[in-house]
Amino acid sequence: MSNWFMLSLVGKDQPGIVAQVTRALFENEANLGEASMQRIGGHFAIMLMLSSDHSQDELTNKIQTVADELKLTMHMDPFDGELHQHVDADVCVSLYGADRTGIVATATEKLAAAGLHILALNTDVGGTVEDPIFVMEIEGRATQGIDILRESVLDIADLEINITAIDTLLA
Repeated sequence: MSNWFMLSLVGKDQPGIVAQVTRALFENEANLGEASMQRIGGHFAIMLMLSSDHSQDELTNKIQTVADELKLTMHMDPFDGELHQHVDADVCVSLYGADRTGIVATATEKLAAAGLHILALNTDVGGTVEDPIFVMEIEGRATQGIDILRESVLDIADLEINITAIDTLLA
């Protein structure tokens, strides 16, 4: 299979999305690579890489039927598939505090400047409407060490930030 594509689908969450989308891909001889699928704010988002002998137009036409049935917005782009280049996370950053605009931008800018390569990032808002609590979890690679990451976020006020090493060699 020589053609690699990045497929994204987003729509209102409902049972069966993953089953129907992956069945359509399988029936059209598409091979899945890496994927991320998650419920976000009442919607379901899929981002996955796939390879196929079909052209982009052929594959889009075949998958669009399922996307339409499920009322999903679909987007597909060709790209160079690069499997087997996994980067292991060696640090976990947990951040929480009163919700306000700019938390993600501020924290990730400081962490990036200190050498954090973000591999996965999830956010959530808990608490109540009157007192919302923002929560962010990041897994990444500390390219300049964990101590410089800790120092980089010391001046972010009113947030609890924990940076923990991940030991990937635990048995």
